[in-house]
Amino acid sequence: MIGIPLRFKTAVALVLLGLLTLLAGVGQKTIWAPAETVTASAPSDGTAAPLTVIDQKLRTLHGGTVKINVKGEGSFMLAAGRPDDVDAWVGKTGHNTVSGVSEDNKELQLTHTDGEAAAPSPAGSDLWVTTENASGELNYTWSAPADGEWSLLLASDGTKPAPSSISMTFPNDTSTPWAVPLMVLGGLLVLAGLALLVFKPKGGKPAGDSGDESGESMKDKLVRRARAARPADKPAPAGPAPVEKQPGTANSNAAFAPGRAGVAMVALAATIVAGTGVAAQATTTPAPSPSTSETAAADTAADSPVLLDAQFRRILEQVSSTVDAGDAAKDAAKLKSRVDRTELEVRTQNYKIRSQVGAYEARMPVRATKLLTTVVTSKRAWPRSVLAVTQGEGNVVPQLLTLVQKSPRENYKLVETTPLQPGTTFPAIGRTGTETLAADDKSGLLYSGAEALAGLGDRLTKSDSTFKDKLVEGQSSPYIADTLAYQADVAKTGVNGNFSFTHKVVPEETVVFRTADGGALVLGRLNFAFDGTPKAEGDKLAIGDDAAVLAGGKETSSGMVLNFAESMAVYIPPTGSKDPMKLVAATRGLVGASFK
Repeated sequence: MIGIPLRFKTAVALVLLGLLTLLAGVGQKTIWAPAETVTASAPSDGTAAPLTVIDQKLRTLHGGTVKINVKGEGSFMLAAGRPDDVDAWVGKTGHNTVSGVSEDNKELQLTHTDGEAAAPSPAGSDLWVTTENASGELNYTWSAPADGEWSLLLASDGTKPAPSSISMTFPNDTSTPWAVPLMVLGGLLVLAGLALLVFKPKGGKPAGDSGDESGESMKDKLVRRARAARPADKPAPAGPAPVEKQPGTANSNAAFAPGRAGVAMVALAATIVAGTGVAAQATTTPAPSPSTSETAAADTAADSPVLLDAQFRRILEQVSSTVDAGDAAKDAAKLKSRVDRTELEVRTQNYKIRSQVGAYEARMPVRATKLLTTVVTSKRAWPRSVLAVTQGEGNVVPQLLTLVQKSPRENYKLVETTPLQPGTTFPAIGRTGTETLAADDKSGLLYSGAEALAGLGDRLTKSDSTFKDKLVEGQSSPYIADTLAYQADVAKTGVNGNFSFTHKVVPEETVVFRTADGGALVLGRLNFAFDGTPKAEGDKLAIGDDAAVLAGGKETSSGMVLNFAESMAVYIPPTGSKDPMKLVAATRGLVGASFK
């Protein structure tokens, strides 16, 4: 009988505990559920700087989309670029870096680096994949433009302080790992309590039944036990007293059984909760150590092409517009922002000649479209070289456009335009980034880039060159044959002069790209010098109208020198190939004429 109250109390306790546990689990999913986002702000007492870098690791700190709010006075910009590009552009300029978030996710961690007080305006840099311009306030959703790591650069004009009011909103961890286990545990506890109230223990009697199956009343049992009791003055027999199985003992034990079942149920539920926690930990991917992360980022950067397709197209459009403006005005000053070296020299002299000789042929126009292919280096050190093949309006054949970026704060400039030789196939080169080689690097090649161009120079100078069978051209693209024929004709018909011809490599203009088959495409410049001296005293040498513009006259009795810039491209087979090198593209432009 003493088990019945305990069973009732245990049942009520289990139900109440179960309801509380169930409510706690439901509460974690509702009223106590964590916020979906957290917002961290930059400290207001930070040191002012002209540039602020937002570290790439913040973009993936919590996963999901990161939103940035920037407030500042006047106009400012936010640019996205590869971390190494951003760092290279910042250089020695003093700057702030948003490098992390506090443990409570309320404050951005800001570090200051001392340096130069100002920098050029970062606006318009070719390093940026995307830029956002704003005045007063900017709301920006930070997403990666391509695979890999991406940092942000915030600046006004490079001289004024960058905006300091920065806040970043991150996705919050809304997981509630204890909610479901608590709800399950609460439900089990409630069921266990209800089970105690509803189901009778095995062998038990209904409440109020004081007899047993033989019909013996509780009073009769008590009398029988009293009569059987040993007199107090009679000593007990030696040895252990026999234990009598008293009526009600089994029932008393059964009354405690549901209580034990409840305890077991609690233990089982606790085990489930603990197991859930272990499982959650087991399915969580360990965060990489800083050294591993940094190594992975470095490897990614090393393999990344220096330009994305959208960047390249934007640069080509700017180059094309710049060249169009210069060509239309015959003004070389309009070229300098996007044209340099060989191409600037050739077009400058072309404008000068055309201003006096109307029949002189203009250089082939530079078109951004139709863009046939691009070649982008994955070498991230400067200078960086890239190549585009375009054929737009006015391009009779596809044209190779070589662009070079000298340093992080300079933009890409067009250094050579080289028409593809008719009937020639451009070698396959991966568009997702390829290796660039030093001019003297012969690894995996029949010849280095420097050797190939030197061989071409020898081939253009001598009809019996040792490279005659080692470097060939297509039947429908006779640049080499025409050059040799022209030189032979001048020497034959110029009876009153002695003439010599040289084609020498300009080493600093050489660029070598690895091709898909393991070979290489080398692009570069040869200086073609045409030297003439009168044979006898009184003899005179005449030059054409185009050269006369640069020389300041048409005849000379002392001798003359004509200089042409030759832009060339040669394919070099890989080691082990039996094929000869091939002339892929070639052109020349008059850049100088003088009398001795």
